[in-house]
Amino acid sequence: MDTLSTSWATDADLPRQRAAQVHVVQEGYIRNRDDGQHVGPTIGLVLDADLVTIVDPGMVADRHVLLDAVERHGVTAADVTDVVFSHHHPDHTVNAALFPNARIHDHWAVYDGDVWNSRPADRYDVSPSVRLLATPGHSAEDITTVVATPTEVVAFTHAWWTEAGPEQDPYAPDQEVLLASRRRILGVATLIVPGHGPGFRPRLAG
Repeated sequence: MDTLSTSWATDADLPRQRAAQVHVVQEGYIRNRDDGQHVGPTIGLVLDADLVTIVDPGMVADRHVLLDAVERHGVTAADVTDVVFSHHHPDHTVNAALFPNARIHDHWAVYDGDVWNSRPADRYDVSPSVRLLATPGHSAEDITTVVATPTEVVAFTHAWWTEAGPEQDPYAPDQEVLLASRRRILGVATLIVPGHGPGFRPRLAG
């Protein structure tokens, strides 16, 4: 991963409270097999007071893999109040309809039933312990979900596919924009949960 300073850190990028619980219900992967490329996003479950948020409900080998993983944390599909899309690539979005009561958040709006509420995502609070940041890079519309727990600040993001990067994202419209977003995330996160791999802790320059 990039070894970057956290000098861009700002309290304005942090959630107002530190009370959430975080669970990874699917660890993301990209695997090449004889029958094709198997792709799964990292899927997060965030609990904060009355809000139950799923981050990136995308591709899974079977939908019951996702539903069963959520239920192991005492949550049913109907309990989910919010869904966040880190970006609009289908491998991160295709199973959103499994959560029929959820509002959906992306880079420019909140969707609730047939109501479209436009708003910029940057520093938008999904809940007191969950804040969205605009972090374009992998796509122009990428956002990062920053979750504050009593002991961690967790960033669900596609600024990295895995801890290894890639350093040059082949889908990024502008690598310098991606680098700037990585710096911003490194300025707040104690644990980074990338789009297709296990979480990792930032390393500081110097």
